[in-house]
Amino acid sequence: MSHPPVPLGTYPTPLEPAPRLAAALGLGPDDLWVKRDDLTGLGGGGNKIRKLEWTVGAALAEGADTLVTTGAPQSNHARLTAAVAARLGLDAVLVLRGSPGVSRSGNLALDGLLGARLHWAGQVDQAGLNSAAAEVCARLGERGARPALVPFGGSSTLGARGYVRCGEELRAQLPDLRTAVVALGSGGTMAGLVAALGTESVLGVDVGALADPAAAAAEFAAPLTAETVTADRLRVRRDQVGAGYATLTGPAAEALRLAARTEGIILDPVYTGRALAGLAAAVRDGAVRPGEKTVFVHTGGLPGLFGHAEAVAYAEESAVRHEL
Repeated sequence: MSHPPVPLGTYPTPLEPAPRLAAALGLGPDDLWVKRDDLTGLGGGGNKIRKLEWTVGAALAEGADTLVTTGAPQSNHARLTAAVAARLGLDAVLVLRGSPGVSRSGNLALDGLLGARLHWAGQVDQAGLNSAAAEVCARLGERGARPALVPFGGSSTLGARGYVRCGEELRAQLPDLRTAVVALGSGGTMAGLVAALGTESVLGVDVGALADPAAAAAEFAAPLTAETVTADRLRVRRDQVGAGYATLTGPAAEALRLAARTEGIILDPVYTGRALAGLAAAVRDGAVRPGEKTVFVHTGGLPGLFGHAEAVAYAEESAVRHEL
């Protein structure tokens, strides 16, 4: 059964020119634009709001009173699930990988302010995290709650519908768009953009959240478009993962500094930092070319910066080096 989305964000999000960043990357001054999906509004903003409109809409239609979801300790999706629950008068339970006490800032601080309850699943893989969430839902049900399990990253074919709408916004804002560049994590954001814009018009930069994110994106996108979508037809860069999802890579660190100092735009170290590093690499190897309209999709994640010790140290060291 199809359920209507619940309105949660502020749309359309702005599409801003980025001429100084374009020049630094080797593009023309009119070539690069930034889709500000960090400005969706609720809970600090970010791409997960568009997906939650659909997944939570379905949960409400089924009578849920508690939202349960999974993620890493600094999950943007978990933070925004908590914000949506607060907005709608629901309870939120966040099932997080790891253990308490490792980090006390960033998204975790906002999770607490928003009233979410945390369940720490320990050092588990994705299957173990899913199992822990299922157990939490079962216990909640035994206590009389009506939990709805929101998928990891908000990503599913249903959640991807939010990014079909984003792709439609982009086409209206920039009709001659050639490439939209986006971080590829759990797959739903890229899937929706692919369904709206086509496989050749979206470049996903793997951030290391899943073993095979291209397969997930293709699975979510295929039911939403008449185009044949398979993992091998997607444009995906896999050269920015580095030592792993939670680490700060050298190219991502440089991307954080470059975006901040050319356009005053703040990225995060895991998703958008890697995505911009991937765009820089794509320009260098000719996958993205001068003279073509390129959009960098800013998916948010700023609070995660403040929970990432390596990124904070890098930023502070940069400031110290520039003392008068």
